[in-house]
Amino acid sequence: MSKSIVLTKEAPAPIGPYNQAILASGTFLFIAGQIPIDSHSGQVVQGDIKIQTKLVLKNLQAILEKAGCTPQHVIKTTVFLKDINEFAGMNEVYAEFFKTEPPARSTVEVARLPRDVKVEIEAIAIVNS
Repeated sequence: MSKSIVLTKEAPAPIGPYNQAILASGTFLFIAGQIPIDSHSGQVVQGDIKIQTKLVLKNLQAILEKAGCTPQHVIKTTVFLKDINEFAGMNEVYAEFFKTEPPARSTVEVARLPRDVKVEIEAIAIVNS
């Protein structure tokens, strides 16, 4: 099995011992959980769940593009919410990002997320599909 690291300056740099994404065997792209950090300032974007979700998805898109993919290549996401009551707002923005044939998804409420953000999303994509 081969693996290569995928990194872009258009998404936030990892804040721990992990990479933005790993391309495995040239087929599967595993994207680490993204939070609403502005890639240029390195700061968490404040705002409601919609504003934070929009930035998270922008960061995911930057990583997908670096690997030669689009949102249509994503086959599975996991959404972590600080407050499940904000599901509708997150879902509204998510639906705009995955307009056709959305991926399989799990959404869970968690006690706390890094840097006290409201949302984190990780993804798996198929490359060259």
